[in-house]
Amino acid sequence: MKVLVTGGYGFIGSFVAERFSKEGYEVYILDNLSSGNRKNVSFKHKPFFLSVEDKKCDEVFRSNKFDVVVHLAAQMSVQTSMEDPLLDSTSNILGLVNMLRLSSRYHVAKFIFASSAAVYGMNERVPLGEGSACDPVSVYGMNKLLGEQYCLKWKELYDLNTLCFRFSNVYGPRQGYVGEGGVISTFLDRLHTDREIEVFGDGNQTRDFIYVEDVADAIYRSVTTDYDGVLNLSTNTQSSINELIGFLQEDKRFSGVHYRAKRKGDIGVSVLDNTLAKRKLDWVPMYSLREGLEKTSRWFAERQTQQENEQRKEAEEKRTRSLSADIRSYVENVLAFLVVLALSVFTTQGSMLDLKLIYIVLIGAIYGTRQSILSVILSCGLFIGESLHNGREIVSLIYDASVLFHIAVYIIIGVAVGYSMDKRSKEVISTQLEKQNVEEKYDFLKDIYNDVLMVKEELQQQIVNSEDSFGKMYNITKELDSLEPERVLQRSVHVLEKIMKSDEISIYTMNQNNSFLRLMAKSNKSGFDLPRSLRVEDHTYLAHLMNTQKIYVERELRDDRPIMAAPIFDNGKMVAMVAIQHLGFEHFTLYTQNLFQVAVQLISAALSRSLRYMNSTYRERYVEDTAILRPLYFYEMLKNKRDAKRQLNTDFTLLSVELSGADYSTLSSRITGSLREADYIGMGEEGKLFIILSNSNEQEAAIVVERLKRMGISAWIISDKDRQFLSFKDGVYV
Repeated sequence: MKVLVTGGYGFIGSFVAERFSKEGYEVYILDNLSSGNRKNVSFKHKPFFLSVEDKKCDEVFRSNKFDVVVHLAAQMSVQTSMEDPLLDSTSNILGLVNMLRLSSRYHVAKFIFASSAAVYGMNERVPLGEGSACDPVSVYGMNKLLGEQYCLKWKELYDLNTLCFRFSNVYGPRQGYVGEGGVISTFLDRLHTDREIEVFGDGNQTRDFIYVEDVADAIYRSVTTDYDGVLNLSTNTQSSINELIGFLQEDKRFSGVHYRAKRKGDIGVSVLDNTLAKRKLDWVPMYSLREGLEKTSRWFAERQTQQENEQRKEAEEKRTRSLSADIRSYVENVLAFLVVLALSVFTTQGSMLDLKLIYIVLIGAIYGTRQSILSVILSCGLFIGESLHNGREIVSLIYDASVLFHIAVYIIIGVAVGYSMDKRSKEVISTQLEKQNVEEKYDFLKDIYNDVLMVKEELQQQIVNSEDSFGKMYNITKELDSLEPERVLQRSVHVLEKIMKSDEISIYTMNQNNSFLRLMAKSNKSGFDLPRSLRVEDHTYLAHLMNTQKIYVERELRDDRPIMAAPIFDNGKMVAMVAIQHLGFEHFTLYTQNLFQVAVQLISAALSRSLRYMNSTYRERYVEDTAILRPLYFYEMLKNKRDAKRQLNTDFTLLSVELSGADYSTLSSRITGSLREADYIGMGEEGKLFIILSNSNEQEAAIVVERLKRMGISAWIISDKDRQFLSFKDGVYV
């Protein structure tokens, strides 16, 4: 299955993405790297470097068909939200709406939104439950609360399954110094760099700190449940800032702790009730504050050492590169000057070629202003030296206009060429950056194109070769063309075996008062034994099917439940249940669930059609004022039972009833009360009366015989040997 984690390179996002990766999901990360770090993620994943409000996100959703979207990308700072509300709203509202829009458009199964305890505002009636009053006091909190409303409305308007988590103060490795849990990372950074800390207030204010891996675990578990709405995610434990400082100082003390005046708007007490999350997600936080701080502190210490080593190494490399480049440029400049000097010595005085000017132009063109100025100084020195060598006096050179003109030309040419080349270099760098941006866009579009092409090829192969293609699906479901409900259900087993690639299919029918289900048909697999009846109140998944009218998927892989089950409804009432007991792990995908749903819908349509036919032909099928099948329909039913026995090994038992002079109407009313709804009474040759006990063996049939005997009705079991001669052929009973 595919999961998209927005903000997946960030603090919480990297842990969430890592958890899904460990569980076998294909992980995709969408992040603009405004606060995230690519070094936070080392496992296999597919990155998209975009902002969540970017229109190009449409291509990401279109080409990948995500099953789950975990929306963690956000502007996290409360202070920033107050200083720049537009920035906060752009990320936390426009970005969220874009993700919701795309998730509903491209049929994402589950959308998870990261909200915050900031929605409760100054409410200190702790512990705060999901139903507590929300009155945010910051733009950040207002936008988070508005985001929850968007999610709930998207569920209502577009049937997108959304779940909002109100995080308490999350902390852990990889955390920055902003956001609701940033106090711990700030303290740890100052602790490991031997700096003082500031505490606003007396330090007795409390917070509910939760370790980031517990958050990631809860988010993963939420994907395996059908719960939607809002949940608090916390430890339900208060910890004061002074307690926090005490824990942090167990191994190493702060350089100093200074208490300042309490800041306006600071909350004195904060703790969230996590009871609902624990019950709905089967989740509990695993890390105490002490354990989480130990892991976080150890990571900060390792990171500080690593950063110091990296900074030292980078500074040394930068200094070495800079020094090497400077030395090389100076050496090359001096070498070029020596060449000019040598050529000047051997060049005739009458030469019109000014080698010094050429030297200045070349050096300026190659190295820019700094080296061109040096070349000008060297050239002027050479020019003055040549003049003195030719017998000129130093004083006369000062008043010689031609000498000053030469020097001025050297200076102007050197500065002009050097400046123009510096400007040209900046333009080249700018062009290279633009080129890099264009290449990145091209690579992005190329990746999207390749993804789309791959999906297209997969779909094409599926349509051409797969057994799940529309043509083959149509041919298989033609088997359901029957006007007998029992035959529809029996054939449905064969249909589902082909479509779902499973040999453990079962179909149960519901009784009139919706309290029991009776096994009607199942796969003819050796050793595949199932209960003949199921009491609804004993199985929670049956109540789920009746209440939600949706497919049930057993995500915990319990052996006492089917891996998938779906209800069959007729006129708003559940009449049967189709179940797959086991399924290969490679087929346990969202695609398989959709395929199962389509197949069940086809079965439901066929069954409804046959039930309508049964109702319209009721008088023709049954003896008047009785529940007794007329001979033609009785023998047809008997043939169906024989076919089911041969193909699906579904038991049935045939009873013969002694009439004893009683009329059919009296016998029908007395016998019907002793039978189940899946059993039948039928009239045979010469008016003989028979009972078909569906899915029953002879031991169970003996109980029915005894029950009828107590009612004064004599009946006996027709053995397999005898009942094989009971048939209807060419209008004659034999």
